[in-house]
Amino acid sequence: MKKLKIGIVGLGRLGKVHAANIAYKISNAELTAACSIVPAELEYAKAELGVADVYADYKEMLAKADIDAVVIVTTSSEHCWQIEAALDAGKHVFSEKPLGVDVAQCKQAEAAVERHPDRTFMLGFMRRYDASYAYAKKKIDAGEIGTPYLVKATGIDPEAAVQGAIRFAKTSGGIFLDMAIHDIDLMRWFLGSEATEVYAMGATFKHPEFKEAGDDETGVAVYKFENGAMGITHVGRTAPHGYHVETEIVGTEGTIRISAVPEKNLARLYNANGVCTECVQGFPERFADAYLAEMEEFVRCALEGRQPGVSVYDGTKSTLIGYATTEAWKTGKAVKIG
Repeated sequence: MKKLKIGIVGLGRLGKVHAANIAYKISNAELTAACSIVPAELEYAKAELGVADVYADYKEMLAKADIDAVVIVTTSSEHCWQIEAALDAGKHVFSEKPLGVDVAQCKQAEAAVERHPDRTFMLGFMRRYDASYAYAKKKIDAGEIGTPYLVKATGIDPEAAVQGAIRFAKTSGGIFLDMAIHDIDLMRWFLGSEATEVYAMGATFKHPEFKEAGDDETGVAVYKFENGAMGITHVGRTAPHGYHVETEIVGTEGTIRISAVPEKNLARLYNANGVCTECVQGFPERFADAYLAEMEEFVRCALEGRQPGVSVYDGTKSTLIGYATTEAWKTGKAVKIG
């Protein structure tokens, strides 16, 4: 069996998830190199992943490592130049979201992808590969709910992780760029249309540190789409019960609701508190299968010489909408998207 030789750059929380999937769970892939500016992460690659070929310099890895592809899981501001460098070096590229932190960066990545049509590029919108979201998309495409005209999306991080969010608040780009990018992508996907206008607002009731950093702990945005459909997203950082991700798609003939309760499994606990359902506590747990499925698809695409369903243009469009949402939140005015 031919295997895709992969080098990964970035071995933080999500980087470790991708690296372990490549190293141990995907039979036609091989993790042959790793890169990080954090020495402890390189030690992790050697000790836990069995990767002997490690680098502190990304360009050096591209030049010297025996790899066919690169998986980028670095700081968002680094993605686009790293995408360009890898494609120009003849590598297939998987990059985590967001594509870039501004539209100019996204256009840089677009140009690089267009220069190398023979190389596979994939952006990590993993919710499209989650079994429940993929099932919902198939039902919508089959006309099971008629014409979809409203998507309501909720994404709230657990209160248990709020201190990390506070530390990151000054550099996160604001709550919508930080947290709503997956919901924005799913709205476009489910509705089959592009957003044309957005109104947004935010609030902070529990942790004033967010306000002090120029951010908010909770945000709500309302979108209008080209085909007349609507979208609503509610993002936040203080869910007391765990990691809450929920999506509802309303159509003319029915509704699909995904993860109304963010349950950990199908078990129920019966005790003095009543009937209790334990909830997932973070994105690596909730979307573990989706992260594996998207990486399997990337490997297949690279080996078969084709492109995945998620393109570089999806990244640019989601970034445009994210910036418009942030502008609407900051100004208190409806913003045209385009």
